[in-house]
Amino acid sequence: MDKSLLLFSEGLDSTLAGLILKREGIRVVALRFITPFFGWKYKVDPRKFVEKCKALGFDEAMIIDLTQEYLEILKNPSYGYGDYANPCIDCKIFFLKKAKKIMEEIGADFIATGEVLGQRPMSQNKTALERIEKEAGVSGILLRPLSAKLLKETEPEKRGLINREHLYAHSGRQRTFQLELAKKFHLKEIPTPAGGCLLTDPIIGSRTLKVIKENRPFTPLTAELLTFGRHYFDNDLWIILGRNEEENKRLSSLVRNTYPLFTLSEPSPVLSVIQGKAESNFIKELLVKYSKKAQRKLEEGCKVELLIS
Repeated sequence: MDKSLLLFSEGLDSTLAGLILKREGIRVVALRFITPFFGWKYKVDPRKFVEKCKALGFDEAMIIDLTQEYLEILKNPSYGYGDYANPCIDCKIFFLKKAKKIMEEIGADFIATGEVLGQRPMSQNKTALERIEKEAGVSGILLRPLSAKLLKETEPEKRGLINREHLYAHSGRQRTFQLELAKKFHLKEIPTPAGGCLLTDPIIGSRTLKVIKENRPFTPLTAELLTFGRHYFDNDLWIILGRNEEENKRLSSLVRNTYPLFTLSEPSPVLSVIQGKAESNFIKELLVKYSKKAQRKLEEGCKVELLIS
């Protein structure tokens, strides 16, 4: 049986792309690249991704962490950023280059994505799609089932691995076509339109861009820290505070052996100084600001201690 490597973001479009291939009798290997900015939950529990792929009828599931290399792309993308810190064109080129190597390693016949012509102005216009294919070295072996009839015929079509007439000519941002196709495939749950890249989030994307442009520490650890918590920046100072119990635990677990941790003798956030030096009084003021119990104690004239862990 012919085999495809599907770049599976778990959004509706890539889900449909995989189902179209399965309908045509092609084996589907679903590949999920992960970094702290997308798909990171599978770092802890990859079984959930495997189960999702199995439920959709995909034949195999792969998860690959590309964080270290991806951060280098983020620092200086050749084609720039989108609205925030999302380097969409560079991102696609990078992923497709990786996918080509994996395709060859596993003996797949071609790569497939859920991309739709004209859905995103920066990275999915016809010129951008062709440029991405060329720079990634995947011209002819990259199939986009939802828009295939509007694009050049690919090798798997020419070789008869898949019938071009069974593919589609969808374009634009409207989702009506995808929703109707989802019904035909009897999808019980409709996935979100995209894969949930946090770099497009106004808050997370903006703070990530700030860290990059100000040449602050940008490592796999700090990249993960950028995705949650309250962040305080001032000159060379960078502080992060947890916003709730879950974030406090996560922050403590991540930085315990790398950056200093502070809290109060009264219930308060956990605070860590990621860059620079901060006076104890300033750290205490920040913690008190987000601790109502500490504020009440101080108003009552009681003492509140700064604790270091």
